[in-house]
Amino acid sequence: MLKRLLGCVREYKRPTIVSLVFIVLEAIVETAIPFITAGLVNRIKAGAAIPEILSTGAVLIALAAVSLTSGGLAGFASARASAGFAKNLRTDIFKKIGTYGFENIDKFSSSSLVTRMTTDVANVQMSYMVIIRTAIRAPLMLLFSIVMAYVMGGILATAFVIVVPFLAFGLILIARFAMPAFRRVFRKYDRLNESIEENVRGMRVVKGFSREEYEKEKFTAAAEDIRADFTRAERIVALNGPLMQVCLYFNMIFVMLVGSRLAVGSGGTAVDVGQLSAMLTYGMQILMSLMMLSMIYVILTMSGESMKRIGEVLGETPSLTSPADPVTVVADGSVELSGVSFKYSKSARREALSGIDLSIASGMTVGILGGTGSGKTTLVQLIPRLYDATEGRVLVGGCDVRRYDLDVLRSSVAMVLQKNQLFSGTIRENLRWGNPDATDEEMKEACRLAAADEFISAFPDGYDTRIEQGGANVSGGQKQRLCIARALLRRPKILILDDSTSAVDMRTDAAIRAGLRTYIPETTKIIIAQRVASVMDADRILLMENGAIAACGTHEELLSSSAHYRELCEQQMGGADHEE
Repeated sequence: MLKRLLGCVREYKRPTIVSLVFIVLEAIVETAIPFITAGLVNRIKAGAAIPEILSTGAVLIALAAVSLTSGGLAGFASARASAGFAKNLRTDIFKKIGTYGFENIDKFSSSSLVTRMTTDVANVQMSYMVIIRTAIRAPLMLLFSIVMAYVMGGILATAFVIVVPFLAFGLILIARFAMPAFRRVFRKYDRLNESIEENVRGMRVVKGFSREEYEKEKFTAAAEDIRADFTRAERIVALNGPLMQVCLYFNMIFVMLVGSRLAVGSGGTAVDVGQLSAMLTYGMQILMSLMMLSMIYVILTMSGESMKRIGEVLGETPSLTSPADPVTVVADGSVELSGVSFKYSKSARREALSGIDLSIASGMTVGILGGTGSGKTTLVQLIPRLYDATEGRVLVGGCDVRRYDLDVLRSSVAMVLQKNQLFSGTIRENLRWGNPDATDEEMKEACRLAAADEFISAFPDGYDTRIEQGGANVSGGQKQRLCIARALLRRPKILILDDSTSAVDMRTDAAIRAGLRTYIPETTKIIIAQRVASVMDADRILLMENGAIAACGTHEELLSSSAHYRELCEQQMGGADHEE
């Protein structure tokens, strides 16, 4: 996981190294200053001349300037390195998600993926900055200060033998009790974001059922749960302060008491005033270094959970990949399913599809009817290889879909899904998802066939009308027609309409089907519908039940052979022989 994360540093290795160099320089200079200061104090006590004092003072000023400059440059370099690292990490996560099959996406909720790309990446970014700056500086300051303390103080350095283990044990204990709460918080963030996402997307439903207060209470409870865990953890971490103060004052009292007695008793030969001053400074540096190490431990443990969650996304193996030597041409729009069965997961008890045998010639129009959960959508998702069949084979253009390059296969199959999705941007930009090189005339022709040109022309800005996020400023029927037009622009070998005219009226539905017949006659058209009228003129109609094909034939054949189909016709059209 760490190797994978560090691979995101890439072009930001240089500022990382620069930061480390300046941090080492800063640590060396800061530990040298008390040593020089102690010598100056002793020389002043011995009656040093003004020029000597001024020259030593100039050296101290120069060292302070070097320390300040080094710290500032290290801060700039580490900020650039950590921000760049986070940018690369987010990009890699986004690219990785783009390689996922539907099976992988089903494993992670959308709210969890958003949290991992935002909150978790921010935590890892903070940790990276801490690692290349504070996590290097604090151990160096601790090591250099202890060495200099023994050089300068001798017996007085015994105080650190007592204080350092006591402080280190206390800080580790505090961090250990705080960590479980921090870990729980990140898992709860997913649920909180999921609640926000549901409410934003379903705002009309919430208001329609006057459930605002209920949703507020649910969100407040989730937010309160996170607050309680954070508060519990922060209360424990807050003990760092008192513990630090105890150790600091113990060190000061020990050094002042023992040092004063040694200085007075030996007449300044064993310990001098300058040494006492240096010992107090080094003691402060040692304790502050330990304090910083404890905070680093807390931060790294917090971000450890984020690293793990990001590692899960980056380490996920795409369920669908192109073969080593892929087929790069789809011959035609023929489709064949032979002995196909499918489960959404290995642990699933029930098969979503079972024993499917189906042959569709190129250019045919096939309608699929069936109740909710009958497997209609699952069946068509196997054609562009959004999922792989658990058993059996799926052939497109006479070739197993597993042998195709994924981009080639999917560019030959256009799907208008049940949940139509438009993106922020203009209508023109959304349509060009189907064909980036489409001319204005081609777009207008596709929209005319999809019965969308009329309402687009009614907008003041026409095809340059802005679409809000998720297509919130167009109706369900308008959104469906735009998505159909987008699919038509691709001129695919196979067009799949997954209940994509459910929000339009019967007349518009008929106009769209007529347009499909004339615009792309060679394209195989597979239409999933709830209305018999939407598929009754198809070359073949499939009636699905419980993941299997219950009946198959033309409208007339099914009227005579399938009681279920006749019942549907009676319910929807008032008579089996009713025609459009």
